[in-house]
Amino acid sequence: MPKLPKELPKELPKELPKDLPKELPKELQNISPSQLREQIRSGAHSGNTSGYCAGYVQCNMVILPADWADDFLTFCQANPKPCPLIAVSKAGEFSLPEVGADIDIRTDIPSYRVFENGQLKSETNDISDLWHEDLVVFLLGCSFSFEEALIADGLDVRNISEGLNVPMYRTNIDCMPAGPFSGNMVVSMRPFSPEDALRAAEISGRFPSVHGEPIHYANPETIGIADINQPDYGDAVTIKKGEHPLFWACGVTPQVALETAKPPFCITHSPGSMLVTDLKNSDFTVAPTD
Repeated sequence: MPKLPKELPKELPKELPKDLPKELPKELQNISPSQLREQIRSGAHSGNTSGYCAGYVQCNMVILPADWADDFLTFCQANPKPCPLIAVSKAGEFSLPEVGADIDIRTDIPSYRVFENGQLKSETNDISDLWHEDLVVFLLGCSFSFEEALIADGLDVRNISEGLNVPMYRTNIDCMPAGPFSGNMVVSMRPFSPEDALRAAEISGRFPSVHGEPIHYANPETIGIADINQPDYGDAVTIKKGEHPLFWACGVTPQVALETAKPPFCITHSPGSMLVTDLKNSDFTVAPTD
């Protein structure tokens, strides 16, 4: 559990307007993963997946040519907080039955990012035409998986209650390099009061396979974030009086490593648009320690 700073900032970020979208209707929170994947596949759903399919693991995704896969696997193993591995495919496999019986990785994510030589070239909702037989899929844990545990404990997860994508930021925190892969960590943020931040840290710490406990509280400039109201990915959320930002390692980190490594071709999810699996969040919890 992270230690809270002795001195908190005297000035809070400005609050956002109050007329923000409301949280998802219950029927969308409780939709099954297979139903949501079918909606994504058909084009009926194209937005972020935060708050959908309560109880089920959501995954960040990276697809690389096979000759880049070993180094990226080593990078993930060296950086388990931002890159917690859930599954790795064999080359050419676009179905991953171990995480969902009907999954087709080419069509079942709402939005994909396509990179060439480390540069983002396009975003699309279907990568079937880009698929070839030497591609390897990496699925990484996502902090969306512990959000429902925070909510169940009575905590306000602001991106959920405001119907927004979680805010994500590039930091000055170095990752451990592996082969051509290196770079700084990306973090996700949810604001809490000091008491609620301690509780959120305790609860999320029970989910080590989906980023686990947070890495920093308050004082965002300490980790290289100049403006908390200007996330690099996702949406800004309201930070209320008496609250401060609480940061978790984030699975968008590999996208920064890809920019550095510059593989000739790779595909990732768009931030906030996850693969929703049939795996249960409860299977990834560990018992609290005294």
